Amino acid sequence: MLKMKKILLSGMIVLLTGCGSLNSEYQLLQNEAVSAEEQTVVAKGSIEYRILPQDRLKVVIYRDPQQSAAVSTTELGQEMSQDGILVNAAGYISLPLVGKVKVSGLSQTQAADLITQRLKRYLNTPSVYVEVMNKRVYVLGEVKKPGVVKLDREKITLFEAIAFSGDVTDHAVRDNVIIVSHDSRGGLKMRSVDLTNFKTMKYASLMLRPNDIVYVQPDGWKEFKVKSDNFTAPFETITKIAAPFVTLKYLTD
Repeated sequence: MLKMKKILLSGMIVLLTGCGSLNSEYQLLQNEAVSAEEQTVVAKGSIEYRILPQDRLKVVIYRDPQQSAAVSTTELGQEMSQDGILVNAAGYISLPLVGKVKVSGLSQTQAADLITQRLKRYLNTPSVYVEVMNKRVYVLGEVKKPGVVKLDREKITLFEAIAFSGDVTDHAVRDNVIIVSHDSRGGLKMRSVDLTNFKTMKYASLMLRPNDIVYVQPDGWKEFKVKSDNFTAPFETITKIAAPFVTLKYLTD
């Protein structure tokens, strides 16, 4: 028994030493500390969403801006799915009358204006409404309900995204929340937000764009607990298996 205790104590020391290292197998998105000057912030003017390939668009076409009812899909010769129109890999959608229209890289308003101009060749005073149906952000890590947060608008704040995810857990690192965003060249940019210091917060840093990833990191104690459970599990299994034999030996003696 004393030998077993020594083994467990040694294992705990190893785990504690590992938790203090720079790199961890448990935490995601590990990187060197990012200074305030190097952080990538979301400018207010860049919030407007740009349509991407594989997005799904809701497209509603009206004959006349004064007319409340939309043009029927059968009248235009194509039945549009309630799931939206898929933007293909090249950035195009296919519409009745006008054919293929490239919408990737455009805002929802710009896409609606472009389709409207194309339809003027066939309809009198057409009006078009375009909305991206799959705008969302992803919240991972130490929140109570990690997963997808669907957006019904162009922007959302970090606090709102966390609130939709049920708030952070007791093991969350609140002074270094990581946000990963896509840049204009198709790469990724990462910034860190300290939720514990109001004076250092900037409105632009708290804004999230569709497809952003929010990662709330676990603290050192959570990592230690997970690693220690993994380490002690085999010994607990052995103890449970050996318990009946030990009891029989004791009764025999």
